[in-house]
Amino acid sequence: MKDPSRTNSELIEEISSLKQRIQELEQAESERKRTEKALRDSESKYRFLAESAADVVFTLDINLLTTYVSPSIERMLGYTPEERIAQKVDQQLTLNSQKLAFEALMAELDQEKEKGADPNRSQTLELEYYHRDGSIKHLVTYIRGIRDSEGKLTGFYGSNHDITARKRAEEALRASEELFRSYLEYAPDGVYMSDLEGNFLYGNRKCEEIIGYRRNELIGRNFLELNILPENSLNKAAQLLQANIEGKSTGPDEIELISKEGCLIPVEINTSVVQRMGQGIVLAFVRDITERKQAEEELRESEEKYRNILENIEDGYFEVDRAGDFTFFNSSLCRILGYPREEMSGMNYKVLTDAENVKIVFQAFNEIYATGIPSKGFEWEAIRKDGTKKCIEVSVSLIVKPGEKPTRFRGIARDVTERKRAEEELQRTLESLRKAVGVTIQVMASAVELRDPYTAGHQIRSADLARAIATEMGLPHEKIEGIRVAGSIHDIGKLSIPAEILSKPTKLSEIEFSLIKEHARSGFEMLKDVESPWPLAETVYQHHERMDGSGYPRHLKGDDILMEARILAVADVVEAMASHRPYRATLGIKAAIEEISKERGILYDPEAVDACVKLFQEKRHSLN
Repeated sequence: MKDPSRTNSELIEEISSLKQRIQELEQAESERKRTEKALRDSESKYRFLAESAADVVFTLDINLLTTYVSPSIERMLGYTPEERIAQKVDQQLTLNSQKLAFEALMAELDQEKEKGADPNRSQTLELEYYHRDGSIKHLVTYIRGIRDSEGKLTGFYGSNHDITARKRAEEALRASEELFRSYLEYAPDGVYMSDLEGNFLYGNRKCEEIIGYRRNELIGRNFLELNILPENSLNKAAQLLQANIEGKSTGPDEIELISKEGCLIPVEINTSVVQRMGQGIVLAFVRDITERKQAEEELRESEEKYRNILENIEDGYFEVDRAGDFTFFNSSLCRILGYPREEMSGMNYKVLTDAENVKIVFQAFNEIYATGIPSKGFEWEAIRKDGTKKCIEVSVSLIVKPGEKPTRFRGIARDVTERKRAEEELQRTLESLRKAVGVTIQVMASAVELRDPYTAGHQIRSADLARAIATEMGLPHEKIEGIRVAGSIHDIGKLSIPAEILSKPTKLSEIEFSLIKEHARSGFEMLKDVESPWPLAETVYQHHERMDGSGYPRHLKGDDILMEARILAVADVVEAMASHRPYRATLGIKAAIEEISKERGILYDPEAVDACVKLFQEKRHSLN
């Protein structure tokens, strides 16, 4: 119902005011929504930045307990955000860093008591954090207090930046600097510094040792004021300093110094100019070369002495280039080859021999050059100036200088013509003796077979098999020949055994067998005084010994038994088992091979067994 007391104009004005109020409310609501959206966008943006940053962002409450930490904590320290929030301060920081963190907290609490204090101030701390793997990480922590509307501290927010690599680099640099200082101080050479006017600034211990002065006697003084340079070194020292003034490095140069005791000290000096705080400093390295100078003098004397020795030795000494031309030689080489010195100089070796011997010499020198291994001695036939021939034995090596390719050879030449003639004569004599020994061995073998006709041929067949085994094992020729000879007479001791026992067609009694076993000892006694290049007596003595010590007559074991005897033992057993005996039929090669294989390494030498088995199974060896 319309109020009669109010006019139409008042009503219109009131309606207009209400509309305006409604518009204002609508605008306020719209602004509130925009503000809330902007706030949400801002929170989303900063959360994204916090969670994507390489550095760690965190918040703490007033008790320094973590209330939020960004995911980057896992990359930096190995913990998930959830694990980090559950940790206390002592689980996060080393003891010293805990102390720094609490001091930061106290500083913020003290801030509340100060009037006019900056509420936005932050603190920067270098703290040590525990990594999940137990290592220590160095982090720069930027931290700021969080305060309520009344300015009261309610917590902290901040970030961590990893400076572990930088800290390690700084520590390495400090260690390097300390190492460098130690090197300078304890360097094997003298090290000193001076300014470009020649004033002494620093010297290490070696400098004191070389010159005899203490450093405090030299520092601050000019070299020209000190009596350390003899007159003959003053100009050289001035030249070096002038070069340094021009920014040039020098050395190595040799000068002399005067020690505190007045002795002349030859030194080698290298200098360079370094900049320090905008000023040129001379850094010099000084080496005492007294011993080297003495060694050089001794070398000159030694060279003179050995030159005299070379000229007076019986053997020829020579040096040749890669083309084979003589570049140096002694008088003995001239005498051996029959040429005067002036003709020998520059002569090529090809002039001194025939085409066949040229090949021998060339191949020998070429191998020495290719391998660098000196030749212990090779022989070639030289033709003297008068046409006569000489057999020359030459030992040669490369002349090698450090850092250079070898271009020359040196060698010793010896006239062995007479020795070769004597060797040939000796060889003829030995061959004659060898034949005589062979006949003697055959006679002894025949004597044994006459006493024991049932084992006729056993020794020869055993010897042939033993030689084949030794050859298969790759033994030297001389040792193989010794095994063959020993095998041919290994039963010679049976000459001392009664013939009726040797030829008995039935099983031997214990006493008879003990007599048979004595043949090894008897054989040794017969052969022990016989001159021979081989251990015949011992081989015969040991051919019934076994690897495990069960053999006879001395029960030797393993390496105590000669290799010749071990090989002969295998051959003896195989031949005996494969041959007919009056008291049994032949057992055959197969049984013999099975026997030695079964007892390989127990009774018989493994290598000898393997070689014997290979001969019969792979190479079709026959005892006939």
